[in-house]
Amino acid sequence: MSVSASPATATATSAPPPRTAATEAAWSALHAATTAPYQRHGRFAWHFARGKLGRDPVFRGLLEHGLLPPDAHLVDIGSGQSLLASLQHQIDQLVARQGWPAEWPPAPVRGRYTGIELMPRDVERARAALADLPSAPQLVCADMCQQALPPCQVVVILDVLHYVDHAAQAALLARVHAALTPGGRLLLRVGDAAARRGFAISQWVDRLVTLVRGHRVPPTFGRNLAEWQALLHGLGFAVRALPMSQGTPFANVLLVADKVANKAASKAANSAAGGAAA
Repeated sequence: MSVSASPATATATSAPPPRTAATEAAWSALHAATTAPYQRHGRFAWHFARGKLGRDPVFRGLLEHGLLPPDAHLVDIGSGQSLLASLQHQIDQLVARQGWPAEWPPAPVRGRYTGIELMPRDVERARAALADLPSAPQLVCADMCQQALPPCQVVVILDVLHYVDHAAQAALLARVHAALTPGGRLLLRVGDAAARRGFAISQWVDRLVTLVRGHRVPPTFGRNLAEWQALLHGLGFAVRALPMSQGTPFANVLLVADKVANKAASKAANSAAGGAAA
């Protein structure tokens, strides 16, 4: 598949495959290898990486649901320590060792990476950890609301969009839509404000983690799931929602938003997705 191929052609599944000894071994190997480079920047960076990759279901979910295609340029907005860049590299290594489990969808090999992160400390940790990667990820310290977005096939935004107000959210998502190539995919994880208890817990933990990482706690601007979906529909995305807080008390949802040819096609695709969900 060429670099310009559509992420929507990736083998995406609604339900993850069953977990077997082979998949557990593969994930354990990916976890250890992905987080190991962060040791060079100290215990905090390493332990944070291990905890994030091991306890947050979204990273494994991206692989189990087949949401990432091969040969794709991935732009990670709010990238933190750029765990996804390290994971990309280790996926290539696992495939080269013929360790990719048959139960998983095809591996998203040969990925390219651009990370955009506001916090200089996180960018410093990422650069220290990933300096030796042969794929040379691009790590940018910048405001996501101001930084130009390169043409790409996949954009990932995990748990950061609520840090800017509703107008800024809409403006950024419009720029994401413009940056994505035809058929490109946005993977947006948000908290569902309608799930009051889970949303409140996630906001409290989010603030705590922000403080532990040495950052100030900004105000947040949530939406309920229907409002997030309506916003994406209006921009020209076909959207489906996957629960993405398994094993946690949160109310997180991963919105898989594929760029379609025009708004009429978006409306038809979203109507079909709604009917299937019903």
